[in-house]
Amino acid sequence: MDVPQHLLTEFSTQEKEQTEAQGNTDYFLSSGDKIRFFFEKGVFDSKGDFLLPKEKSLNKIGHALHAREPAFKNLTFSPKVKEVALKLDLKEPVIVQSMYIFKQPGIGGEVTPHQDATFLYTEPLGSITGFWIAIEDSTEENGCLWFIPGSHKAGITRRMLRSPKGEHPLIKFMGQERNYPDDEFISVPVKKGGLILIHGQVVHKSALNTSDKSRHAYTFHIMESRDGHWSEENWLQPTPELPFSPLYT
Repeated sequence: MDVPQHLLTEFSTQEKEQTEAQGNTDYFLSSGDKIRFFFEKGVFDSKGDFLLPKEKSLNKIGHALHAREPAFKNLTFSPKVKEVALKLDLKEPVIVQSMYIFKQPGIGGEVTPHQDATFLYTEPLGSITGFWIAIEDSTEENGCLWFIPGSHKAGITRRMLRSPKGEHPLIKFMGQERNYPDDEFISVPVKKGGLILIHGQVVHKSALNTSDKSRHAYTFHIMESRDGHWSEENWLQPTPELPFSPLYT
């Protein structure tokens, strides 16, 4: 990990902070075919120096681990993943992005209620599926995922868009997130090695990790490309160097 100081980026799921942080640097927008490092809020002092060890300051690493790092490539394209995709009746699935999420003890940031299709929009909706693999036990204490059952049936009301060339900030939002009562969510703890499949439109979140245990996870998103069309307005775009990789190879 060697990130120049002027590119140190704190990752957030809050809309205002996303626009101000990720929306002000190409480091985030150009990460689709690279391995980039994103940090938790509050880990830098006023001079931009780390207050904690670098490895304890990371929020996540993304977004092309599945293509650039052999350990994650082997997992993403493993027979077990392909077996699950076949059971989901995916005909021509492609990998669009991947992330390693740390959920650091004591500081692992809250992920506010959202739908993945807000950020990874396809036409028609429903072409995106997230594979979320627990590298460590995921519990209510260390920030497991929470879902609203049935919420994948209601469509989406918000999209994150890449701004037209020359406009600033580099990303913008269209529409508004709904308000979701806390009592609609159910927790989904999972043991180390377990898999959670995430429909692109299901509402989910995770809380701040205030425990003394981390909650590492590896996650990637698959698009059914036979009938699904990737929006050219999405923040993440395939490149000539790394087009979306077919799962069945």
